[in-house]
Amino acid sequence: MLRKLINRWVKKRDGTTAIEFSLLAIPYVFLTVGIIELSIMYTGASLLEGATSSAARMIRTGQIQQSGADPETAFRQAICDYATVIINCNDIQVEVMTMASFSDFGAMGANYDGDGNLVSQGFDAGASNDRILIRVAYRYEMMTPFIGPLLAGPDNSHLFMSTIVLQTEPYEFEGA
Repeated sequence: MLRKLINRWVKKRDGTTAIEFSLLAIPYVFLTVGIIELSIMYTGASLLEGATSSAARMIRTGQIQQSGADPETAFRQAICDYATVIINCNDIQVEVMTMASFSDFGAMGANYDGDGNLVSQGFDAGASNDRILIRVAYRYEMMTPFIGPLLAGPDNSHLFMSTIVLQTEPYEFEGA
Protein backbone atom coordinates (compact mmCIF):
# COMPACT_ATOMS: atom_id res chain seq x y z
CA MET A 1 0.00 0.00 0.00
CA LEU A 2 2.75 2.45 0.96
CA ARG A 3 4.67 1.31 -2.07
CA LYS A 4 1.73 2.10 -4.39
CA LEU A 5 1.36 5.56 -2.83
CA ILE A 6 5.05 6.36 -3.33
CA ASN A 7 5.00 5.08 -6.95
CA ARG A 8 1.95 7.21 -7.73
CA TRP A 9 3.61 10.30 -6.19
CA VAL A 10 6.86 9.77 -8.10
CA LYS A 11 5.06 9.29 -11.43
CA LYS A 12 3.00 12.48 -11.19
CA ARG A 13 4.12 15.22 -13.62
CA ASP A 14 1.65 18.00 -12.73
CA GLY A 15 4.16 20.54 -11.36
CA THR A 16 7.19 19.96 -13.59
CA THR A 17 6.62 23.07 -15.68
CA ALA A 18 6.31 25.24 -12.59
CA ILE A 19 9.51 23.82 -11.12
CA GLU A 20 11.43 24.30 -14.39
CA PHE A 21 10.18 27.87 -14.70
CA SER A 22 11.12 28.69 -11.10
CA LEU A 23 14.66 27.44 -11.77
CA LEU A 24 14.98 29.60 -14.89
CA ALA A 25 13.15 32.69 -13.58
CA ILE A 26 15.97 33.90 -11.32
CA PRO A 27 18.72 33.93 -14.01
CA TYR A 28 16.24 35.43 -16.49
CA VAL A 29 15.37 38.31 -14.12
CA PHE A 30 19.07 38.94 -13.39
CA LEU A 31 19.86 38.98 -17.12
CA THR A 32 16.98 41.32 -17.94
CA VAL A 33 17.80 43.76 -15.13
CA GLY A 34 21.49 43.64 -16.13
CA ILE A 35 20.65 44.50 -19.75
CA ILE A 36 18.49 47.43 -18.63
CA GLU A 37 21.23 48.66 -16.26
CA LEU A 38 23.87 48.47 -19.02
CA SER A 39 21.59 50.31 -21.42
CA ILE A 40 21.02 53.16 -18.99
CA MET A 41 24.72 53.26 -18.08
CA TYR A 42 25.86 53.57 -21.70
CA THR A 43 23.12 56.09 -22.43
CA GLY A 44 24.65 58.19 -19.65
CA ALA A 45 28.10 57.80 -21.24
CA SER A 46 26.72 58.87 -24.60
CA LEU A 47 24.99 61.88 -23.03
CA LEU A 48 28.24 62.91 -21.35
CA GLU A 49 30.10 62.68 -24.67
CA GLY A 50 27.46 64.74 -26.47
CA ALA A 51 27.32 67.33 -23.69
CA THR A 52 31.11 67.68 -23.71
CA SER A 53 31.14 68.10 -27.48
CA SER A 54 28.38 70.71 -27.34
CA ALA A 55 30.06 72.69 -24.55
CA ALA A 56 33.50 72.38 -26.21
CA ARG A 57 32.07 74.03 -29.30
CA MET A 58 31.35 77.11 -27.19
CA ILE A 59 35.03 77.23 -26.20
CA ARG A 60 36.15 76.59 -29.80
CA THR A 61 34.11 79.51 -31.13
CA GLY A 62 35.00 81.87 -28.27
CA GLN A 63 31.45 82.21 -26.93
CA ILE A 64 32.48 81.34 -23.39
CA GLN A 65 35.61 83.50 -23.43
CA GLN A 66 33.73 86.56 -24.72
CA SER A 67 30.51 86.12 -22.72
CA GLY A 68 31.70 88.17 -19.74
CA ALA A 69 30.44 85.49 -17.34
CA ASP A 70 32.63 83.11 -15.35
CA PRO A 71 33.94 80.71 -18.03
CA GLU A 72 33.79 77.60 -15.83
CA THR A 73 30.22 78.32 -14.73
CA ALA A 74 29.15 78.92 -18.34
CA PHE A 75 30.85 75.70 -19.46
CA ARG A 76 29.22 73.67 -16.69
CA GLN A 77 25.84 75.21 -17.53
CA ALA A 78 26.27 74.25 -21.19
CA ILE A 79 26.97 70.65 -20.14
CA CYS A 80 23.98 70.59 -17.78
CA ASP A 81 21.67 72.04 -20.42
CA TYR A 82 22.54 69.16 -22.75
CA ALA A 83 22.59 66.27 -20.28
CA THR A 84 19.57 66.73 -18.05
CA VAL A 85 18.14 63.23 -17.79
CA ILE A 86 20.58 60.68 -16.37
CA ILE A 87 23.58 62.77 -15.33
CA ASN A 88 23.59 64.68 -12.05
CA CYS A 89 25.29 68.01 -12.84
CA ASN A 90 26.64 68.39 -9.31
CA ASP A 91 28.78 65.27 -9.78
CA ILE A 92 30.53 66.36 -12.99
CA GLN A 93 34.25 67.12 -12.78
CA VAL A 94 35.68 69.50 -15.38
CA GLU A 95 39.25 70.21 -16.42
CA VAL A 96 40.17 72.66 -19.20
CA MET A 97 43.82 73.51 -19.91
CA THR A 98 45.75 75.27 -22.64
CA MET A 99 48.60 73.47 -24.42
CA ALA A 100 51.58 74.90 -26.27
CA SER A 101 51.11 72.37 -29.10
CA PHE A 102 49.03 69.30 -29.88
CA SER A 103 51.99 67.05 -29.08
CA ASP A 104 51.74 68.14 -25.41
CA PHE A 105 48.60 66.04 -25.02
CA GLY A 106 50.58 62.88 -24.21
CA ALA A 107 52.32 64.55 -21.26
CA MET A 108 49.08 65.96 -19.80
CA GLY A 109 47.60 62.81 -18.30
CA ALA A 110 44.63 62.88 -15.99
CA ASN A 111 45.19 62.86 -12.23
CA TYR A 112 42.96 60.80 -9.94
CA ASP A 113 42.39 60.81 -6.19
CA GLY A 114 42.33 57.71 -3.98
CA ASP A 115 38.70 56.98 -4.90
CA GLY A 116 39.43 57.12 -8.64
CA ASN A 117 37.79 60.51 -9.25
CA LEU A 118 39.34 63.10 -11.57
CA VAL A 119 41.36 65.77 -9.81
CA SER A 120 40.97 68.93 -11.86
CA GLN A 121 44.12 70.86 -12.73
CA GLY A 122 42.09 74.03 -13.31
CA PHE A 123 39.97 75.78 -15.87
CA ASP A 124 41.66 77.91 -18.54
CA ALA A 125 39.55 78.33 -21.68
CA GLY A 126 42.43 80.08 -23.45
CA ALA A 127 42.19 82.75 -26.12
CA SER A 128 42.00 82.96 -29.90
CA ASN A 129 44.00 80.24 -31.76
CA ASP A 130 44.97 78.40 -28.53
CA ARG A 131 45.14 74.64 -28.28
CA ILE A 132 42.83 73.42 -25.52
CA LEU A 133 42.49 70.13 -23.66
CA ILE A 134 39.01 69.52 -22.24
CA ARG A 135 38.23 66.65 -19.85
CA VAL A 136 34.84 66.01 -18.34
CA ALA A 137 34.37 63.11 -15.92
CA TYR A 138 31.27 61.66 -14.33
CA ARG A 139 31.00 58.77 -11.89
CA TYR A 140 27.87 56.80 -12.74
CA GLU A 141 26.31 55.12 -9.72
CA MET A 142 24.62 51.84 -10.57
CA MET A 143 20.92 51.69 -9.71
CA THR A 144 20.73 48.03 -8.83
CA PRO A 145 22.74 46.97 -5.78
CA PHE A 146 22.90 43.30 -6.78
CA ILE A 147 23.84 43.84 -10.46
CA GLY A 148 26.12 46.87 -9.96
CA PRO A 149 29.03 45.03 -8.30
CA LEU A 150 29.00 42.50 -11.13
CA LEU A 151 29.18 45.19 -13.84
CA ALA A 152 31.13 48.00 -12.18
CA GLY A 153 33.10 46.53 -9.30
CA PRO A 154 32.92 46.69 -5.52
CA ASP A 155 32.20 50.45 -5.30
CA ASN A 156 29.03 49.99 -7.43
CA SER A 157 30.03 52.82 -9.81
CA HIS A 158 31.78 53.38 -13.13
CA LEU A 159 33.83 56.46 -14.15
CA PHE A 160 33.06 57.91 -17.56
CA MET A 161 35.44 60.44 -19.09
CA SER A 162 35.11 62.49 -22.22
CA THR A 163 38.26 64.12 -23.60
CA ILE A 164 38.43 66.65 -26.43
CA VAL A 165 41.51 68.38 -27.81
CA LEU A 166 40.85 71.34 -30.07
CA GLN A 167 42.19 74.63 -31.39
CA THR A 168 40.03 77.68 -30.82
CA GLU A 169 38.97 79.67 -33.82
CA PRO A 170 40.42 83.12 -34.54
CA TYR A 171 37.46 84.93 -32.95
CA GLU A 172 39.33 88.12 -32.03
CA PHE A 173 39.41 90.30 -35.13
CA GLU A 174 41.27 93.52 -35.83
CA GLY A 175 39.09 96.57 -35.32
CA ALA A 176 36.47 94.66 -33.33
